[in-house]
Amino acid sequence: MASKKVRIGVLGAKRGMCFAGLAADTGAEVVALCDTNEQILANAASQVGAKAYTDYDAFLEHDMDAVVLANYFHQHAPFAIKALEAGLHVMSETSACKTLGEGVALARAVEKSGKIYLFAENYPYFVYNQEMRRLYQNGVVGELQYGEGEYIHPVSLGDKLGLGPGFNHWRHHMPATYYCTHAMGPLMYITDLRPVSVNALCIPRPKDEYDGLGVARNDLASVILCRMNNGAVVRLAGLGLRGHGNWYRIHGTRGLMENLRVGNQDMLRVRHEPWDLQPGEYSEQIYLPRWPAESEEAARRASHGGGDYFVMKSFVDAILTETTPYFDVYKGLDMSIVGIQAYRSALANGAPVELPDFRDESVRVKYENDDWSPYPEDRKPGQPWPSILGEIKLSPEAVEHARKFWGIGPNDPGGQP
Repeated sequence: MASKKVRIGVLGAKRGMCFAGLAADTGAEVVALCDTNEQILANAASQVGAKAYTDYDAFLEHDMDAVVLANYFHQHAPFAIKALEAGLHVMSETSACKTLGEGVALARAVEKSGKIYLFAENYPYFVYNQEMRRLYQNGVVGELQYGEGEYIHPVSLGDKLGLGPGFNHWRHHMPATYYCTHAMGPLMYITDLRPVSVNALCIPRPKDEYDGLGVARNDLASVILCRMNNGAVVRLAGLGLRGHGNWYRIHGTRGLMENLRVGNQDMLRVRHEPWDLQPGEYSEQIYLPRWPAESEEAARRASHGGGDYFVMKSFVDAILTETTPYFDVYKGLDMSIVGIQAYRSALANGAPVELPDFRDESVRVKYENDDWSPYPEDRKPGQPWPSILGEIKLSPEAVEHARKFWGIGPNDPGGQP
C-alpha cells in the first residue's frame, strides 16, 4: 500500500498548485488540472505534467482517484457533490457550503457515495496548535471552559482589488462572520468539541476606508461567541481588523495555554496555578514546539505554517487506509455553519441562533430547503445584504478606480457594480 500513489485532480490552478506541489511528499501524483483561466491552467499543467481541462464534467471523467477543490470560497459544495457522484474522493477547502441547504445535500452525498471527504482546514496544523492538542489530550490543562481563536488578516486596497477582480466577486460580498474556520478549526481540533449555538456582532467598514475607494459591500470584521457541546464558551474574531496575526487560547479546568502574541508567535505558553500543579509540572513554561521529526522537512516547504502539507497528507492517508479523516464532512459543516448562523445572529443584534448537527437526518430535513444567501448570484426578495447596514452604495470614484485597476469597462461582465 505504501508504494501505491493516489491519482489526484485539482480544481483551481492557482491556489491548487500549493497542494499539487505537495504530491510527492504525501504519496500522490497530480494527473489532471481544471480551471476556466486558460493561461493560468496551461502554465500550471506544464509545471506538473498533468492533463488540462476547462470543463469540470470532462475533468471528472479523467482516470483518477480523487479531487482537490481549490476554487472560489463559496462554490465548493456543488463541485464536491458532482465529484462524489462520479465515484471520486474529495478534499475541499475554506467553506464546505454557502447555505444550510447545500450543507444538507453535501452530508447526504458523502454518505451515499461511501467516499472519503476531507475538509481542508489547515490552521489546526500550525506547530503550536498541534502541540496544544497533544497537551490537551493528555489532560495538561483539563477540560475547556473558555477559548479564543483569532484570524486577523487586513489587506491593502491594491491587494483587496487584486484578490477580488470584479464588483460581484465573493470577497466583496462575503459577510464578516463567514471566514471563521481558521479561528474555530484549531479550537475544535485541540479539544474534540463542537459548537452548538452562536451569538455574533459585526463591525461595519468605516465610510472612508481606503480613502473612499473600496468596493466591498460587506462588513469589516466580526466577533462570534459559540457555546460548545460541553457547555464551554469560545470567542472567534476576524477578519479585516488592523494587527495581522493568528492567536489561540485555551482556558481549562487545570490551566491555560496559548501561542504568544509578541515575538515568535509559534512559541507556546502554558500556565498552572500553584494549587493545580502536579509532580513534574511548572507554574509557567514558554517554549518553541517542534513538528514530528518525520514531517518537519515537508512541513517547512508547505505554506500556511505547514498546514497545507498535513491536510494533503491526511487526505492521501485516509484514501490509502480507507479510514475517515479527522476533519470529515461533519466537522467541515460544523465550522462552516458557524459563519452562516453567526450572520443571522448579527442581523438580529446578537440574538442566539442554533447550530444544527447535520449528522442527524431528522435535523437535516428541517434545513434541506434553506437557501438563505448574501451573494449577488442569489439576490432575490428575502435574501440578506452582506452588511448589517444593508445595501452599500459605491461612490462613482470607487467604481472608476476599480475599473481602471482591473482594466475593464462598464460593458464587461465584471464592470457593473
